[in-house]
Amino acid sequence: MNKTIRRVSVFTLLLVFALLVRATWVQFYDGQALADDSKNRRNAIETYSSPLGNIIVAGDAITGSARTKGSDLAYKRTYTDGELYAAVTGYASQSYAPTQLEGIYQDLLNGTDTRLKTLMDTVTDKRADPGNVVTTIEPDVQKAAYEALGDKKGAAVAIDPKTGKILGVVSTPSYDPTSLTDADTAGTAWKQLNADSDKPLTNRALRQPLPPGSTFKLVVAAAALEDGLYSSVDEKTDSPNPYPLPGTTRTLDNENASAPCENATIRTALQYSCNNVFGKMAVDLGQDKLKSMAEKFGFNDETQDVPVRAYPSVYPSGMDKAQTALTGIGQFDVTATPLQMAMVSAAIANGGELVTPHMVSEITDSGGDALENYDDNTNTTRIVSSDTAEQLQSAMETVVSKGTGTNAQISGATVGGKTGTAQHGENNSKTPYAWFTSYAKSGDKEVAVAVMVEQSDAARSEVSGNGLAAPVAKAMMQAAVE
Repeated sequence: MNKTIRRVSVFTLLLVFALLVRATWVQFYDGQALADDSKNRRNAIETYSSPLGNIIVAGDAITGSARTKGSDLAYKRTYTDGELYAAVTGYASQSYAPTQLEGIYQDLLNGTDTRLKTLMDTVTDKRADPGNVVTTIEPDVQKAAYEALGDKKGAAVAIDPKTGKILGVVSTPSYDPTSLTDADTAGTAWKQLNADSDKPLTNRALRQPLPPGSTFKLVVAAAALEDGLYSSVDEKTDSPNPYPLPGTTRTLDNENASAPCENATIRTALQYSCNNVFGKMAVDLGQDKLKSMAEKFGFNDETQDVPVRAYPSVYPSGMDKAQTALTGIGQFDVTATPLQMAMVSAAIANGGELVTPHMVSEITDSGGDALENYDDNTNTTRIVSSDTAEQLQSAMETVVSKGTGTNAQISGATVGGKTGTAQHGENNSKTPYAWFTSYAKSGDKEVAVAVMVEQSDAARSEVSGNGLAAPVAKAMMQAAVE
């Protein structure tokens, strides 16, 4: 054979071999990655070829699917009361990755979850009928929070202390998830929502930790009682007023200069929200003991799923004594979500035990048969002793009956709470955050609530936990226990 022809033949064979290797590589190695690529439109076409399963609240679907026209995506997601439930559902979009419950249960809702397949589905390789997500949300509690927050920028969470069921999750300002579902119009809505300085897409209830202010004093009081620093909420503390911050020339003063805060008991210090008492208490306990107690309640947990992943609330480390004192009043680098502060009140209300919070009761197949029941799979953790919890309940009830939380009083119900007004900005130059965390009990009904108001139309001098956040908490608690 001519040498040139032989060389060309060998080269051609090598090219064929390379093509075969590449084809095999793509088919068996890159194939799944290409199939799963978000830019692969076939995935969207398949997902939206049929109606999706639904997210259920109190027996009613708050989601749906609508037939499209002139599109290769046959269906699009729809929402009932979308703005009301956006912090729960998130969105399922033809253009963007799903979020919140829509994202977590994407496979269940589009029918690709293997648990949904019947024998016939397996034989015919047909996509299974989609399943549904049954939530723990109570419509009355959800609506009460949404309406009470109104035009305020803020968030609220309600938990049943006995079961861990999340009864309400609201973040305002909200948005209508329906605006993001259609591929033809989603882009414009996406740009508008992301350009909005109020950040409506941010779930403030679960995913925006902010300084909790004086609501954190409940954690400090729990640590002091559990440690034995003080044996009772009615024992006098060693608390000069004002309290000199260790190693500095500054003092820790109280908002109400005439309040009886010098050497006040824990009950009185919670009633009047005495900074000097809890700043000194934090230093006496030390940051390690405070951090340990905070973490028992759920701080510094980077895997807090309800089942939406919540951003961790933080109790810091590596502080000097002055900084530790500031953490005692929920300042310095302490941050918390409304979910976290609701968990604090829930544990106290439940005799010192925290039941894992969750907002999905069960997931079901298309026929309503449960695939997994989350109400039966909760964990209960002892946070503080029952004696400590009872003492803190008593003190929190004093806060509401005759202290800084009187706006949360509910006729016929036992209510305990704690206000907070957290400093914001350098030298407190920006509008403070208003907080309220509480619980209510009436008969066999109980609820724990936390409310955070980030911004409102109120004058700076009128911003307080009792003035802005407590009325929202009251509305939610009434809806839950009455």
